[in-house]
Amino acid sequence: MQEIFMKRALELARGGWGKTNPNPLVGAVIVKNGKIIAEGYHEALGLAHAEVAAFNKAKQDVRGATLYVNLEPCSHYGRTPPCAGAIIEAGIGKVVVAMEDPNPKVSGRGIKMLKEAGIEVVVGIHGKEAENLNEIFIKYITQKQPFVIMKAAMTLDGKIASAGGDSKWISGESSRHHVHVIRDRVAAIMAGISTILADNPSLTTRLGSQKGMDPVRIVVDSKGIIPLDSRVISMEATAGVILATTSAIESEKEKQLLDKGVHILKADGTGGHVDLVRLMDELYKLEIDSVLLEGGGGLNAAALNSGIVDKVMIFIAPKIIGGKDAKTPVEGEGIQLMKDAYKLEDVSISRFDEDILVEGYIR
Repeated sequence: MQEIFMKRALELARGGWGKTNPNPLVGAVIVKNGKIIAEGYHEALGLAHAEVAAFNKAKQDVRGATLYVNLEPCSHYGRTPPCAGAIIEAGIGKVVVAMEDPNPKVSGRGIKMLKEAGIEVVVGIHGKEAENLNEIFIKYITQKQPFVIMKAAMTLDGKIASAGGDSKWISGESSRHHVHVIRDRVAAIMAGISTILADNPSLTTRLGSQKGMDPVRIVVDSKGIIPLDSRVISMEATAGVILATTSAIESEKEKQLLDKGVHILKADGTGGHVDLVRLMDELYKLEIDSVLLEGGGGLNAAALNSGIVDKVMIFIAPKIIGGKDAKTPVEGEGIQLMKDAYKLEDVSISRFDEDILVEGYIR
């Protein structure tokens, strides 16, 4: 039964997608006499953590009950008081935890607090699933950089646009909807200036009748040539715009962008390009825990070469367009030897109508 109740905690945790960043996704289930008596999850940044949310919804005494939670209860004061203390005060008899807190500063302390209070603690039930669920938080809290997802959609022959530049649409409607689901989950979306000039995208979240969260929109533009009337700048959204540029940007253009509310980050790299590693450091300081790359072949190549990519999502559509000059998902100089190719691990394959999505991790 432990596995069933933890599965429910993990399911509840997913309700916080896109609303808790940079906090983790956490769900909690309180069980007494073999029955669930309360549930809760961390609904949004600054609101009650999952354990406290469950306590608040309990319609009967929780003393002696078992609490299932997918992440170790916190032991420190953050935006809210520590949950370990609330669990002890509530009189919970047993706590089942999927995984320890990955934060090296606090990992294990919550569990230690509970045990010292005489509460039985079990750790590791559905641990791998819990790690996958909070992969963004784990990277953010342990490496102090955002979790980066490189997404692309291509034809069977590896093209992201025709030789004439037409890319609408490579993938089908179901695939595109899933991308907007991902946009709703991440803190930021990043595109290169070439994509902005070619497609003039808004980079917002569109989920039809559902209300989605717009990610912070980041444009990598080393010379600051982005048009002031670009949709990414002029279109109203629930999140702001960051221009990642270098000292090559003209002062007058910089002022005009600032006047429009654009946040400017300068990260001078080699060859006049934006230093993407430094950019990630700056984004971490802004509490941006995740970035979805939708930037085209040039930015994808630079991101891979800089080592910032954690996860790859490639949609493959059953279409062939050909053309030696047609753009591909990863451009740049490329790898010379097959042994040096970027390799994906933990690969999964799923279907979205006629399209195939291949996902994997770059370790």
